[in-house]
Amino acid sequence: MIYIKNLPVWERIARLIAAVAVATYGVVDVRDPWGWVAVAVAAGLALTGVFGFCPACALAGRRLAKQAGNASRPPHP
Repeated sequence: MIYIKNLPVWERIARLIAAVAVATYGVVDVRDPWGWVAVAVAAGLALTGVFGFCPACALAGRRLAKQAGNASRPPHP
């Protein structure tokens, strides 16, 4: 795997639900430039929700609790 998931399952589900809501607004109001912005934001939310990786969270150093716990343990010989 190229990336390490940094979003918990509940947040992934919330991002997917938000993506559907924002995309719906964007499709309904596509005449307006903000409709296209909404579609782009929805695509970003959907991608982070599907893959479980958020680049902004990674830049901030965010990790899942199980990953943070494993990082502090020494490796097995």
